[in-house]
Amino acid sequence: MEENQSNQNNNVTENSQTFKNANPTVTETSYKEFRNSEKRSKSSGSGFGKTVILPFFCGILGTALVIGTCISVPSIKEQIIRQLVTTNNTSTNDENNSSSTNINTQLISLQGYSDTGVGVAKKVQPSIVAITVEYSVNSIFNRTPSKATARGSGIIISEDGYILTNNHVINSSNSSNNSFYEIGKANKVTVKLYNDDTEYQGEIIGTDSQTDLAVIKIDKTGLTAAELGDSDSVQVGEFSMAMGSPLGLDNSVTAGIISAVNREVSDEDGNKYVAIQTDAAINSGNSGGALVNSKGQVIGVNTLKLSGTSVEGIGFAIPINATKDIYNQLIQYSKVKRPYVGIGGIDLDKETAERNNLAVGVYVKTVDDFSAAEKAGIKPGDVIIEAEGKKITTMDELNEIKNKKQIGDTLKLKIHRDGKEKEVTVTLQEQP
Repeated sequence: MEENQSNQNNNVTENSQTFKNANPTVTETSYKEFRNSEKRSKSSGSGFGKTVILPFFCGILGTALVIGTCISVPSIKEQIIRQLVTTNNTSTNDENNSSSTNINTQLISLQGYSDTGVGVAKKVQPSIVAITVEYSVNSIFNRTPSKATARGSGIIISEDGYILTNNHVINSSNSSNNSFYEIGKANKVTVKLYNDDTEYQGEIIGTDSQTDLAVIKIDKTGLTAAELGDSDSVQVGEFSMAMGSPLGLDNSVTAGIISAVNREVSDEDGNKYVAIQTDAAINSGNSGGALVNSKGQVIGVNTLKLSGTSVEGIGFAIPINATKDIYNQLIQYSKVKRPYVGIGGIDLDKETAERNNLAVGVYVKTVDDFSAAEKAGIKPGDVIIEAEGKKITTMDELNEIKNKKQIGDTLKLKIHRDGKEKEVTVTLQEQP
């Protein structure tokens, strides 16, 4: 019994030591006294709640009310978010493994992306129009011409009604290669403005098949002209939004990024373009609409898309900088005035040139009567090997150099004729 009592006393001592580490105020009490004091402390718990717990939760509630009020005030909210971004960025640099910091940063970024999309759409949509074109279709099966319609989009470029769009929207006859029917030029062009059910009659001011651009005009003033950006400064990966009327769904927007710049593409008619590539969805009816940046500035005219079962998110826009001279000329002259040489040429590769004992370059197949080429002494059978001191092998290279000049400028060419080289100077004319 004494041994058991000793063990029990030892146990009490151990228990007293244990509570000492947790609560030093009970070091000198016996186990029974401690249990009694524990009961008294429980009975006095309401006093502790009134003096400690209640003020603590009241402080939390007050803080929440103050923060909620601040968040409801936009200016204060912006300052708080700005401070959060700064704090999060600092924390990220110091603690790259902090998951809470990464989550906060992502939430703020997503909200910013959403706000950017909403802001861009509100700014640009009033400058985008829906275009409906009515054509006459002549068929070998019907004597009486039938009617067909096509839809597209356009960009308001002046407050007095000038609208930029694609040539293939206005002039579908250029893209028709069907031998069973012939599509005539547009009989009627109708324009619908943003949030306006009125149908405005459109007048075709000018078209240019080479650049696939056209200008139409409606009789209305006070329109919201689009703000044009600098397409030369566009960077791969930046925000982009395509706006227009795909499949007749007016005022539609799709968003993505810039996939590539200075992309060389060709349309079904063989016209070549240097375009901006985007993964923002571009569908039939988007043609002539706007590709815009995060500032709500137009950086391109939606023109082409790749289609097929294995193709996803590949669309192209004509850079807006490349359209400015074109639409200004269409407005002023109803056409684009281009310098003109007056030859029909064939590209000669090395194999073909060697087989025919010719030089590599552009083989002159035809020379137009009374043309600049004829006046300069160029003859069929000549091979143009240089232009302005630069070696050329294709008509595209020759046209690229020629198109940088103005009507009346001179173009220095080096030709290969009968085994000899000769330099000629062509005074460029206006293209008929």
